Amino acid sequence: MITLLALLLACSDSKTDPVQPATPAVTVDAKSLAPFGMLPADFFEEGKRGNDAVVTLGSRLFLDPKLSKSGKISCNSCHDLETNGADKVAFSLGHDGVPVGRNSPTVFNAAGHVAQFWDGRTESVEIQALGPILAAGEMAMPDGGAVVSILKNDHTYVAEFKAAFPDEKDPLTFENVGVAIGAFERTLAKQSRWDKFLGGDQNALGDDEKRGLNTFVELGCAGCHNGALLGGNNFMKLGLIEPWPNQQDVGRFNITKKEGDKMVFKIPSLRYATETAPYFHDASAPDLHTAIKLMGKHQIGKVITDAQAHEIEAFLGSTSGPVE
Repeated sequence: MITLLALLLACSDSKTDPVQPATPAVTVDAKSLAPFGMLPADFFEEGKRGNDAVVTLGSRLFLDPKLSKSGKISCNSCHDLETNGADKVAFSLGHDGVPVGRNSPTVFNAAGHVAQFWDGRTESVEIQALGPILAAGEMAMPDGGAVVSILKNDHTYVAEFKAAFPDEKDPLTFENVGVAIGAFERTLAKQSRWDKFLGGDQNALGDDEKRGLNTFVELGCAGCHNGALLGGNNFMKLGLIEPWPNQQDVGRFNITKKEGDKMVFKIPSLRYATETAPYFHDASAPDLHTAIKLMGKHQIGKVITDAQAHEIEAFLGSTSGPVE
């Protein structure tokens, strides 16, 4: 009886699966995080936020197609707040349905960029906001006076401008249209799980995302895409290592006429990158996977594998803030 019991126990033990060692969690060292920073609550300069009425007015103006000649196009048409601040098409449609010349990037966090537009031709969102309103191929208003005339015919706008700029005798001006829209855009900062991770919450990112972050840093992507916005803070030649295929748009050269500025563009912020295809000023990458591999080839001279691209995509997904 004892012998039979021993045999049964031996058989039972032989079928027990060996204990597998736990897979080590992916870690990120402090050096890898050094190039980055947390997103601020907003993008107002210290002491320059103004009153809440300015932001409220700016929000209304941002959404109002009255600011266009056709009465059909608003700022939100190209920078849709419901779709992460972009319109997800290669080229937005301007006046009379004609496509604009460059891809429209997300408006979220744009106020934190070093300059506005792909070529950096304006310094602030307050100035930038006025450009498309008067651009013939975009909102196509003939001049600032025409905008002011339309708004003054609406008594609710007259009241809102007085509330927003109470110290001004004639507050409803074209310049203040830009000030108000810019103030609203300065509030478009949405923190993400990436910010929680930077703040010390090690569980805010999963292992796939941490692995992607490590790959992003190891490949050298953080050399350009750094800071709180993962870019947006400088300019760089597109096609630094290997010439960019599309040479029709030469970027900042059109503004400065300096030979060294040919094919130089503002480095895009990679926050919201997973949500705002297609990519680049010429919309030449239909998806993020393609865009990452193109950057490897043209900017850092490295072949980024499919596996590495997937890892980086996972990391970038953690940097998109919530859409409210």
